[in-house]
Amino acid sequence: IVPALFIFGDSLIDNGNNNNLATLAKANYFPYGIDFKSGPTVASPMAELLGLPLIPADSQSSGDQVLHGVNYASAAAGILDITGRNFQRLPQQLSHANYPTRSQYNSQQYADLLTQQYTRQLTSLYNLGARKFILNGIGLMGCIPSILSQNTSGRCSDEVNNLVVPFNANVNTMMNSLTATLPGSKFIYIDVRRMFQDILSFTVIDRGCCGIGRNSGQITCLPFQTPCMNRKQYVFWDAFHPTEEVNIIMARKVFSGGTDVVYPMNIQQLATLSIEPN
Repeated sequence: IVPALFIFGDSLIDNGNNNNLATLAKANYFPYGIDFKSGPTVASPMAELLGLPLIPADSQSSGDQVLHGVNYASAAAGILDITGRNFQRLPQQLSHANYPTRSQYNSQQYADLLTQQYTRQLTSLYNLGARKFILNGIGLMGCIPSILSQNTSGRCSDEVNNLVVPFNANVNTMMNSLTATLPGSKFIYIDVRRMFQDILSFTVIDRGCCGIGRNSGQITCLPFQTPCMNRKQYVFWDAFHPTEEVNIIMARKVFSGGTDVVYPMNIQQLATLSIEPN
């Protein structure tokens, strides 16, 4: 359906770029990959639905592989350069410790800062030739095992979930603005927050399949740790990430779903949409 797919993001779609970096944010060890079928991230079944082969990591791509696209995602990466510094090697952690984000910004101000930078980054991609963009919103981050493990009540953190709201709203506004100002561009938005609520019918929604401590989220999945056996019943694989079953469900939803989860059109419709020359 499409010639290529280029992927940018963090550990939710990193398929190997961090393997040789001096960082703790990597997953190149067993039991990660135990259920490798469509692929380790939501981008893999998405590529399959688009009629593409598995998209190679930038660090592992070569030759004709790149003709179908490249995955540039890096675990612990973010819109701002300071994101993920807790996962860098120790000297860098110490030199950049205690970044005062929380004391400098309230939730709306921080969302504004992020979307200002995000706008510049997307405009740069447009100037490089990109025309069709798929933007992910942020899900219910206050309900992941890592956050649940920080209290004994087992309840989602309303404080964390409320931080997501202004950013998602800003991304929608930004998307509409970019569509109006960048000729020939098409943007669609994936409402991960709403999709997350739709998949809470799974049997186990409050702890990771592989991890240590309360909610299996205080320490994430360690090398050669034995994961749960009934992985298809779990929403979360580890302290932060969804299981492959959830990734496949979400990929199918955004590929052919309705405007309740992806809008103004789904990915299948975006893929077949012709772009008028500038």
